[in-house]
Parts: sequence; C-alpha cells; structure tokens
Amino acid sequence: MYKKRVIFVTDGDMVAMRAVEIATANIGGRCISASAGNPTTLTAEEIVEMIKKAEHDPVVVMVDDRGYKGKGKGETAMEAVMNNDYIETLGVLAVSSKGKDCGKFKVSCSVTREGKIIEGTVDKDGKETHTGLVCGDTLSILREHDDMVIVGIGDPGKMDFNDEIEKGAPITTKALNEVLKRSAARH
Repeated sequence: MYKKRVIFVTDGDMVAMRAVEIATANIGGRCISASAGNPTTLTAEEIVEMIKKAEHDPVVVMVDDRGYKGKGKGETAMEAVMNNDYIETLGVLAVSSKGKDCGKFKVSCSVTREGKIIEGTVDKDGKETHTGLVCGDTLSILREHDDMVIVGIGDPGKMDFNDEIEKGAPITTKALNEVLKRSAARH
C-alpha cells in the first residue's frame, strides 16, 4: 500500500498558516491549509481524507492546542493521523511558544532565527536555548515519538522578522527541508 508522506507543524494561527503555506510550496509539497486553526478544528478522519486527496508529496499538516496544557485537540488529531495505516510520518516541526507546557524530549536538531542548524533547542523567537526544554502547547505527545525526526523552530512567519512571509518564510522552509533530509537518511 502506498503511504502519503506527512510532516506536522505544531502551530496553526493565521501568520503561521501563511508561512507554512509558502514554505511548503518552496519544497514542492502540499499544505493542508484547512488543518490550521487555533485550536485545530478538524478531526483526524477529516485530516486523513484531505491528505489522501492531496496531489503533491509531502503533505504538511498544522495542528494547534491553543495553549491547552496536556493533550488538546491538535495533539489528539496529530496522534490519530500518525497512527493511520495510510500515513508515513516523516517528522514534526516542534514550534516553541511561551506556553506553560515544557518538556524535555530529544529534538533531531533545531533551526535558529538566523537559519543555523543546531543540536539544541530554540525559543519562540528562534534563539538558541541551553535548557534542553522545548515549551509549547502541542508537543507533549512527542515524548512518546522520539524515534522520528523532530526539528525545533521558533514561531513560523515571525522570529523577529527573520521568517517573514514577504521574505518567503526562509526559516520554516529550511526546517521542512531538514525534516526531508533527515528522514531520507533514515530509510
């Protein structure tokens, strides 16, 4: 059975949506814009149907818990989509926020607001942190999935103007490309 390759982005506000749409186009993928929202409004079943109909590969899906601590709507949908037999999860862009939900899990790497690939973590502004913690409301299930490619990133479309839509969302694009590169190296 042919599986659709999917990358998740753990943010869904309107600025992030535009940045992710542009970055996905930059890598030749298909963004499921309807999956954006703060919080995620679609069910996992609705997301899977949209993924199946997508003409390009990979498919990028946005999920958001809107500040809910623990497993909210975005994470619930992400987990169910990840577990669908039709889906091959390539990786996750773990978006940092000023959220209350901080967790220590292994990121494969992070992309700073300057576009540097680092081994550590970054904060919401895309600045390197030395805590090893990633704070965000849609990340808690990633502790159970540290076997996949997880790329840390600041706030898509923002990061002190370094990832602006007008600039082509270069940091988000670089992070998506890093997921593609690292997931290909694992196969």
